[in-house]
Amino acid sequence: MHFYNILSSGKMYYNNLVCFSSRDRISLFNFSLPQSIPSFLVLDTRIYSVKSSSLSASPTQFPSSSFSHRNEYSYSARNSTSLNLLLVQLSHEATPSSVSRARAILQKIQNEGKLDLLDSNSLGHLAIAAAKSGSPRYGESIIRLMLELGFSPHVKVWSAVVTHLGKSSQHSHLAFQLFHDMCNSVKGVGKRNQMRPDTGAFNAILNICAANGNMARAEDLIKEMGLFGVRPDVLTYNIMIKLYARVRREDLIAGVIEKMLGDNIEPCISTFCSLVAAYVGFGDLEKAEMLVQAMREDKRDICSILRQSNQATLQRNLLLPRSYRPDHRIYTILMKGYLHKGRLRDVIKMLRAMQDEDDPNSHPNEVTYTTAISAFVKMGSMDEAHAVLREMATTKMPANVITYNSLLNGYCRSQKLHKAKVLMQEMKDAGIVPDVVSYNTLINGFICINDNMGALACFDEMRNAGIDPSKITYTTLMKAFGINGQPVIAAKIFEEMQKDLKIKIDIVAWNMLIESYSKAGMMEHAKKVFQQMKEKGFHPTVATYGSLVNGFVRAQKPVEALALWPEIKERTREKCVGGGTESFVPDLGILDSLVEICVRAAFFKRALEILAYMDELKIPVSKRKYKSLFMKLHSNIYTSKHASRARQERRAAKREAAEAFKFWAGLRNDYHTS
Repeated sequence: MHFYNILSSGKMYYNNLVCFSSRDRISLFNFSLPQSIPSFLVLDTRIYSVKSSSLSASPTQFPSSSFSHRNEYSYSARNSTSLNLLLVQLSHEATPSSVSRARAILQKIQNEGKLDLLDSNSLGHLAIAAAKSGSPRYGESIIRLMLELGFSPHVKVWSAVVTHLGKSSQHSHLAFQLFHDMCNSVKGVGKRNQMRPDTGAFNAILNICAANGNMARAEDLIKEMGLFGVRPDVLTYNIMIKLYARVRREDLIAGVIEKMLGDNIEPCISTFCSLVAAYVGFGDLEKAEMLVQAMREDKRDICSILRQSNQATLQRNLLLPRSYRPDHRIYTILMKGYLHKGRLRDVIKMLRAMQDEDDPNSHPNEVTYTTAISAFVKMGSMDEAHAVLREMATTKMPANVITYNSLLNGYCRSQKLHKAKVLMQEMKDAGIVPDVVSYNTLINGFICINDNMGALACFDEMRNAGIDPSKITYTTLMKAFGINGQPVIAAKIFEEMQKDLKIKIDIVAWNMLIESYSKAGMMEHAKKVFQQMKEKGFHPTVATYGSLVNGFVRAQKPVEALALWPEIKERTREKCVGGGTESFVPDLGILDSLVEICVRAAFFKRALEILAYMDELKIPVSKRKYKSLFMKLHSNIYTSKHASRARQERRAAKREAAEAFKFWAGLRNDYHTS
């Protein structure tokens, strides 16, 4: 009997596997025993005295009859069956906690060298559960463990892990590696092998290619499908449309439809959604409109319409097997294109046209209405935007949190906070729970009207409602109090951020705190935070140095500002910042401030050094500004005829630097005279 059939026969009333000795009843796994536990889960310790036969042992199967015959089997078989059943049950919950418990059990079994008690079915379920619950790398390790044990992971199992690995750009390379390892392991085996990649597996890896814009690898995978005897389906071609849209290859879009029709694969409505979305993404709204209009007119020669832009001719007349009517998704995608291009009136016209359609599938949905609300918000027509929300209620179209957030953003941008608060209450009354975006929008609204205490009260309400603040929440509040000269409150918010285990503090938060202290002239605190930041392994950015330099200038500490220059210069020699891919290049603001400090303090040699560096980076310099500044402050520098010879000799180097700077600025100087 399959595990899921057993599970469906009744609810399991246990939390973890419990193994007891029949003599002393001591828990071997040290897990708590529920008040009621099925007898077949109370295992005998003799399971641990069984010698491991082979890591490639075939999986233990349940008897096909029922649990009433379990006593006919040896203790090892009974315990192996119960163990695998437990792993399947925990995997079926697919929550981080249940996967963690299953992981602990598996680790215990592995440490005791009893992996031969496990079967392919339970490990496969655990791999999928781990991937779904946010631990795709652990899911990958389970797949590789199955291979080591001699099991053949089903293609549905390992391809699911590939899919979830590919959802994160950090893990996409692992997804490709796992896919190719699985493919290589089944080359040369029979076509009936359950590990062999199928169309779904190829679609999973192709979708990762599309998300990352990897066209070359995707085209290689299309060719590889033929080596495994796998035929592409309609989803495969939809993914290729998405890929070509991502890499902005408009010239290849029409070829996808032609290839589909040539392979006798019928497009689906999602195919046309992808086509319209592609042209909207290209900014070619005219082509998108032509496509939608052709669908409205039940035309079947879509390929010829798509070829009109590049004036290419078809080798043969390819017609769709049937006509396709645009649905609400296609209309909404076109509406978003209008919104992006600023054609706000067209957004409203499209909404009204959809409402007049005879086909119910073309009527607006919540996304359509939300797009219309966003258009009215951009137009500043908040009354009309709110009218659309009331219209949704009239048509019994449920609004979601995104709909309310769009309207909330409009009220906050127009500084109508009283209406924003009323809307927030309406949202709660409608049974919609505000999310972190809702509160962040409201907090930002209070900050825009300089009501920082109102923003802080909103922050407290957010936490009392059980909604976790995001990094944006914390940094927005820090910025607000920093701008208003309240760095102490900004620092307290930063401390709260450090205590929040769900938030990973980044360089932006550190920079915000340094900026807060620098604006307030509390440079000793700013220097202390700067040092702590570097001790935590964060690399200062252009914004970090800019805040410090400007802070030292305001505090009239030019020497400390110039002390940063060697470090800034050294940083430019590094290949990247914090393991990233962007080079560290100071901007005009920092370097210009440093040069001005040097000129004011008569450090002309250092000023010329920084100016030479700016010239190397091709950063424009205003000679007029520094010429005027020099004439204002130092027009008579080193020109006294009454200075002693010793004094003149001591300042000879400084005089030479001053003359060199005058030469650079185009002022009369000894170089020019000689």
